[in-house]
Amino acid sequence: MASAAAQPAVIRIAAAIIVNAAGEILLVRKAGTAAFMQPGGKIEAGEAPIDALARELREELGFDLGREEIAYLGCRYAEAANEPHAVVEAELFHIRSDGPFTPAAEIAESAWIDPAAQIDLVLAPLTRGHVLGLAQSLASQSSAN
Repeated sequence: MASAAAQPAVIRIAAAIIVNAAGEILLVRKAGTAAFMQPGGKIEAGEAPIDALARELREELGFDLGREEIAYLGCRYAEAANEPHAVVEAELFHIRSDGPFTPAAEIAESAWIDPAAQIDLVLAPLTRGHVLGLAQSLASQSSAN
């Protein structure tokens, strides 16, 4: 009898689509990795997604959510960028802010990108498969208002 295929590990994360006044989104790259992705990180046991996001943004970018306007965008699934045989379950949030953002902790680099332009960076599957489209949709909603 054949055994069932192993189910991939699920990594619960909270991540932000941070959009600046120019309509660009902020991406980060962790030290020792190639893929750029949204700021955020793993949700700890018993932690609310928004609290995880606030903690990660403070630790990794020196950014305090404070009075920023935050909108919940829902949950998306994608292949994990840095962990083989795993998927991320991402609670996504939209934040409009120009920062300041200062890479710290495991963040090696950050970049502002136009989500509608040709992107010459290695992108995490979540970013490529979900976030760029969401960011473009958010931009068109903003310009319609």
